[in-house]
Amino acid sequence: MKKLIIPFICIFSILLVLLNINSICDKIINILYHSNSPKLAINNIYYKDYPYKFVSNTTNLTPYSKQDLLNIFYTTINTKNENFTFYCPKVYQNCLKDINTFSNDANLLTHLNNYVHPFNSFTSINTTISDSGEISLKIKYLYTDEEITKINAEITKLLPTLLEEASKINENETDAFTIEYNKIKVIHDYIINNTKYDLQNNKENKSYNAYGALFNHLATCNGYTDLMAIFLTNMNYENFKIATTGTEDSKEGHVWNAVKINDEWLHLDLTWDDPVSSDNKDYLYHKYFLINTEELMTADSNITSNEHNFDYAIYQELKNS
Repeated sequence: MKKLIIPFICIFSILLVLLNINSICDKIINILYHSNSPKLAINNIYYKDYPYKFVSNTTNLTPYSKQDLLNIFYTTINTKNENFTFYCPKVYQNCLKDINTFSNDANLLTHLNNYVHPFNSFTSINTTISDSGEISLKIKYLYTDEEITKINAEITKLLPTLLEEASKINENETDAFTIEYNKIKVIHDYIINNTKYDLQNNKENKSYNAYGALFNHLATCNGYTDLMAIFLTNMNYENFKIATTGTEDSKEGHVWNAVKINDEWLHLDLTWDDPVSSDNKDYLYHKYFLINTEELMTADSNITSNEHNFDYAIYQELKNS
């Protein structure tokens, strides 16, 4: 009897191995891969560790779903890695297909970019997929080290004076929301009073980022939004950017800020509060300043633009605000 049991156990063990060969191979490859693969860099000072609903940081660098892929891309960008390589496990049969679709979806990558600090935002991601299932990301970031240094120095100089101005406004104020409102309003007004919308949208003006808005005093919606985001972060407000996507009529879309005040997410659109006027006069509005989504839609109700029709499935924090 014992002679029969031993062969039976051996055969049964072999069958178990054969039935689970893919998962076993994945685990072996994963161990070998991670022992030699480049690791994500230590988080830089602009790394954001907020638990957003659409995407989050991850330490699991082997994807088993589309959400895993999204989180890997986000974490790589958020830690400002210029190069990173990971692989698709065999059990995730649509992995390569999903990556190919994902990496060619410019709109989705733009939305993903909005959740990182502006200094960690990218201009392009080049994704290379090998036949063996190895995926390499090569990322080009928007801001140079020199630009970051200059922007930080200027904001460090400006912020105490602006906050002192807000402090005087709030001297006798006791309402918590009003105090935060006035602090952000001072920054909002400063940027608008010192910036014009760049109708030419020239690259040499760098109006597409915070540098152009801060030093050349010219900005597109990206410049307004990045500069406001940097100020908000320096003031310890949780924030991210919101974007609509291009349509057949307008290939470029629009971007503005979302900021959390007293546990409530609100919209903040400096571009639309600094309108381009037909009489060439400077105007400063607060129509799109710290409003919820219902108020945003109401503000847009008497115009034909659909630039604020954002995707609720992506920017979930603002869905019911």
